Amino acid sequence: MTAEKIKWLRTQLQPKGSVTKAVYKHIIWCGTFGFLISILYHFDVPVSQPILGSVIPSIVLGLLLVFRTNTAYERFWEGRKCWGSIVNNARNLARQIWVSIDEISPEDKDNKITALNLLVAFAVTTKLHLRGEAVNSELEDLMPSTKYIKLKIMNNPPIEVAFWIGDYLQEQYHRNCLNSYQLTSMQELLNNLVDNLGACERILKTPMPLAYAIHLKQLLILYCFLLPFQIVQSLGWWTGLISALVGFTVFGIEAIGLEIENPFGYDANDLPLNAICETMKRNIDDLITLTPNARSHRENI
Repeated sequence: MTAEKIKWLRTQLQPKGSVTKAVYKHIIWCGTFGFLISILYHFDVPVSQPILGSVIPSIVLGLLLVFRTNTAYERFWEGRKCWGSIVNNARNLARQIWVSIDEISPEDKDNKITALNLLVAFAVTTKLHLRGEAVNSELEDLMPSTKYIKLKIMNNPPIEVAFWIGDYLQEQYHRNCLNSYQLTSMQELLNNLVDNLGACERILKTPMPLAYAIHLKQLLILYCFLLPFQIVQSLGWWTGLISALVGFTVFGIEAIGLEIENPFGYDANDLPLNAICETMKRNIDDLITLTPNARSHRENI
């Protein structure tokens, strides 16, 4: 068996990331009810009603499920783009701070490192904010203790971190450590970070309309309830199994949409925000180890 086939088989059987656990009760219910209908049909109880197939046409239910899943995936993908933009803007801003801001006094380098760590702190606070979690020890090593204590009482910690970064840039401009063009470029990148935060908040705070979610669930239950009456005459004792498979399909699709419509949590199919923040921290640490040529030239002078 080739490696591709082994990988394909492993993907089919892996429990992590699957919605089977979320819908197995529905599957059991569908299979049991279908088996009950087949028993009744076996004893000549008039349960076979093929005409019920016209109550909820399969194409109507299919279109509703496709719309539900596409809408949820659009939210997931928009969240991923926002976090990709956070990473890119933070990298660009960190690079410009490290290369462009002059070091006049001995403590200037330490202040630059603090500012770069605040960019990582912005990502971490954004992650915690979107998950509804309080400021925790993840941030303790990324900022001075006074800022860490102050951040704990803020309603929107990422905005406070962005304010500190902007305040640092403005201070360096007044000290003539960077010019107006450099300040404008850096402030624009910082504004992009705040815009990405707002976009993530919009995704989080704009849930699927409740009426639509309720109506879709009602249609799913009604469809799976009527299905055994439609197919028992043709399938007999296979009615329960086929009903369970159909239930797995339709409830699984609905569960996938429910899981990915909020991509900022801890589910297996959510965005790997912890890994993204850790990657940003490694990138910043690597940047700090570099010495820009322009700075070396100034030091030689």
